[in-house]
Amino acid sequence: MKGNSYFSRKLHSLLGIIPLGGFIVVHGLTNYQAFERGPEGFNKGVHLINSMPLLPLLEIFAIYLPLLFHGIYGLYVAYQSNSNTGRFQYGRNWAFTAQRVTGVITFVFVFWHVYQTRFQVYLGKITHEELGSTMHHIASSPLMFTLYVIGVLAAVFHFSNGLWAFLISWGITIGPKAQRISSYICMGVFVIVSALFILSLVAFSGDAFKEAASAALTTVNIG
Repeated sequence: MKGNSYFSRKLHSLLGIIPLGGFIVVHGLTNYQAFERGPEGFNKGVHLINSMPLLPLLEIFAIYLPLLFHGIYGLYVAYQSNSNTGRFQYGRNWAFTAQRVTGVITFVFVFWHVYQTRFQVYLGKITHEELGSTMHHIASSPLMFTLYVIGVLAAVFHFSNGLWAFLISWGITIGPKAQRISSYICMGVFVIVSALFILSLVAFSGDAFKEAASAALTTVNIG
């Protein structure tokens, strides 16, 4: 039983960084094209991803199944864990608790976001070209914008803080100095990736995507 628990925790840790951490970074960079290059740049990024060979298999085995295992096992770990008061210094104890809380928020947010976007494509209700318009309708609502910012910050913190813990648990950062340096690096990752997502949300809520959404609706009505 202990061996199975050790293996499950190691797999949970690994999947949180590879491939899910990589997915978060790539997703952030793709969405940032909305801020950097507008609707056309975002659509090109979406097209590039969807032109990848064997994409459905990649999504299933590199995103959805790892996400399910990491999320469900993470909820189990969060349920089994305690506050660890006195085990760590105050800062790390706070991070330990925040990791569990943000894990729950991230689990709910990711599936909610996938349902609002990718799942709608699977159902045939929208096309890949309409994802920008869909995100405009979401981000233009103050309530939804706020909820998305909370979800994004929770997801990126969970990844960044998880990266710090991953480097320790896998024996990459052993001493206090290495762990301190890695904490600064992970903090930088949190700031940069969060900025990518938040700037993309600002872009989605802006006039450029509003005009694109209106043009798409006009095309549909004419058709």
